[in-house]
Amino acid sequence: MVDVFLMNAFFIAGLMITVWLISLALKDVSVVDVAWGLGFAMVAWVTYFARTTSEGNPLLPLLTTIWGLRLSGYLAWRKAGRLEDYRYRAMRERHPRSFPVLSLLTVFALQGALMWIVALPLQTVDPAGAPSVVLTIIGVLLWGVGLLFESIGDWQLTGFKSDPTNSDKVMDRGFWHYTRHPNYFGDSLVWWGLYVVSLASGGQWWSVIGPAVMCVLLRRVSGVTLLEKSLRCRKEGYAEYVARTNAFFPWWPKHTQQESDGGA
Repeated sequence: MVDVFLMNAFFIAGLMITVWLISLALKDVSVVDVAWGLGFAMVAWVTYFARTTSEGNPLLPLLTTIWGLRLSGYLAWRKAGRLEDYRYRAMRERHPRSFPVLSLLTVFALQGALMWIVALPLQTVDPAGAPSVVLTIIGVLLWGVGLLFESIGDWQLTGFKSDPTNSDKVMDRGFWHYTRHPNYFGDSLVWWGLYVVSLASGGQWWSVIGPAVMCVLLRRVSGVTLLEKSLRCRKEGYAEYVARTNAFFPWWPKHTQQESDGGA
C-alpha cells in the first residue's frame, strides 16, 4: 500500500512540474486549474493498475475519470481567451524576480499535496476484491447526484453570464435559487460518493480525510469564502441573495424582510 502512495506522489509531482513549466511558457499560472481534475483521474488509474494483477473492478477510476474530464474540460473551455487569474497577476507584480519559484512552491506544490490528500479514497481501494453491492449503489447515487448538481449548475451559470444584460445581476435561477454554490455542493457530493465506492471495494475508513479536506477547501478556503468576498463588492443585490439563500446545502429560500414588506 505504501508503494502505491509513493508512486502516486511521484506521478502527481511529475504532473505539477510539467504544468508549472507550461505556465512559465504561457506566463499564466491559471492553467493549474485545468490539471486538477485530470490529476485525480491519473491517481485512480495508477492505483488500479498497481493493485490489479488480474481482472479487477474499474468502477472507481471510471467514475473519477468522468468527473475529472468534465471538470477539466469545462475549466479549459472557460479559460480560453481569458487573462491570468487576478490573484496570480497580483503575486506576479509583487514578486517579479522570484515569481517562478514562488508559484512552484505556493501554487503547484501546494495543489499537488492537496491532490494527494484528497485522493486518499482512490489510493486505498482494492480493485481485485469483491465489492459490497449495497455500498456501491449508495456511492454511485451520491456521485451521480453530485455530478448532476455540478454540471447543471455550471451550465446554468454559463448561460446566465452569456447574456450581457446580466453582467451586474445576481444569478438566482435554477439550482442557484436553492443554493449559492450548487457546483461546489455537487463537487463535495461527488467526493463523498467516491469515498463510499472506495469503502465498498476494500478502501480504508480513515481515507475519509480526503472528502473532508475537499469540503473544507470548498467551503472555507478556495471556494465559497474566497469567491463571495469579491461577489459582495461586485454584484448589486448580493447581500439580499445571501440573506435568503443557503450558501452550500440546497434548500428553499428564506423570505427576507424586504420581500415581506412588498419589496422587489
